[in-house]
Amino acid sequence: MKYAASFFFALALVLVATGCRNKKPVIAQTPPAPQAQPMAAPTATLSVSPENVQKGQSAELTWSTENASSVTIDGVGTVSASGSKTITPADSTTYHLTARNDGGSTEASARLTVTAPAKEVTISDEEMFRRSMKDIFFNYDNADIRSDEQAALIADAQFLATHPAMQLVLEGHCDERGSEDYNMALGQNRAQQVKEALVKQGVSADRIKLISLGKEKPFCSQANESCWSQNRRAHFVLANNQQARAE
Repeated sequence: MKYAASFFFALALVLVATGCRNKKPVIAQTPPAPQAQPMAAPTATLSVSPENVQKGQSAELTWSTENASSVTIDGVGTVSASGSKTITPADSTTYHLTARNDGGSTEASARLTVTAPAKEVTISDEEMFRRSMKDIFFNYDNADIRSDEQAALIADAQFLATHPAMQLVLEGHCDERGSEDYNMALGQNRAQQVKEALVKQGVSADRIKLISLGKEKPFCSQANESCWSQNRRAHFVLANNQQARAE
């Protein structure tokens, strides 16, 4: 028994020693460094106001970006991160913005539509004269200017005042009743009365030529008062660069 106990004790010492030699030392683990988050791509907006202009007119190009290291606009070049610029393109143009940083790029666009200006419509002096000058009408067998014709006469004088180069022929007309000689005299008197009224309104007398057509050139040919009232008139004809017509 004594020898057996000694044997087992010696064996235990050997096992303890062997275990100590085979056990590896524990090394403390260093946690990995946190990885950097990727940079977010920039944001960008681009607008133009107004969006439609006529050729020759200007518009305002406005942009705004965030987190951009460089900003360019096609046709404009490199620009600041945010700003505006007055533009006057000759033709319709789509403006294209690109904002970049290390995290990527973002694009924005805006279109300006350019239209041709409306064609200016011009009318001849003769057409302007015809539209603006109003005939003066008379009562039967009378050369006095009626009260209800005063407004038309004043408007005629104002038009002639704003067109001082226009020369005119003032025709005196009558209805078909009465003799030819009588109506020629009456037509002349009517034209003369209108001329004098225009001169009082400031129209130079040397711009106005008088002619009486009596009942020779009626505006309406039916034998009733409705037509006769249209024929009793002083009628204006532009004399510039043309032979005065006799209607």
